[in-house]
Amino acid sequence: MSSDSPDATPPKPAARPLQGPNAFTIALAVIVADQLIKFWILGSVFPSACEPFHPSPELYTPCTVPVFGPFNLSMVWNQGVSFGLFRGEAEWVRWALSAFSLAVAIALGFWARRVERPLLGIAIGLVMGGAIGNLIDRVRLGAVADFLDFQDLWFPWVFNVADSGITIGVVLLLIDSVRQDQKR
Repeated sequence: MSSDSPDATPPKPAARPLQGPNAFTIALAVIVADQLIKFWILGSVFPSACEPFHPSPELYTPCTVPVFGPFNLSMVWNQGVSFGLFRGEAEWVRWALSAFSLAVAIALGFWARRVERPLLGIAIGLVMGGAIGNLIDRVRLGAVADFLDFQDLWFPWVFNVADSGITIGVVLLLIDSVRQDQKR
């Protein structure tokens, strides 16, 4: 039977590969980069530049280390979510935010397993990695260690690699959503 016959079924589009492995790899890369940089910053930069320095949210002394131009390293212990939103100093807030971060990461992990669009897989991986990176800080240190400071460029928040992953991931999620809306 010829494919030109009126009874022929149209060919199915080729299945796109699932993006779960890519999303999990990106999440792992964000977690490793975030934790290694924090380990270096908390272990080497601030103890040598700031006296007395104490790596505990309750006992730290504010300190800023100029790097170059408008970029500084400023130690901030964030007891809220990204960019200091929803701050809370009560212990239950710390654990509620930790549980929320874990729930978001698990939900994103289940979603990532079914995703076929590469941009969406990248976005989910970035957000998942950032959420887990900050979760590790909350559980291990009692607060999230933020230190990237561009306040000389009128950017008011001090942030970290995990926050960057979350922010870039959310922007990519929005771009992916707009692209899908335009295709319909």
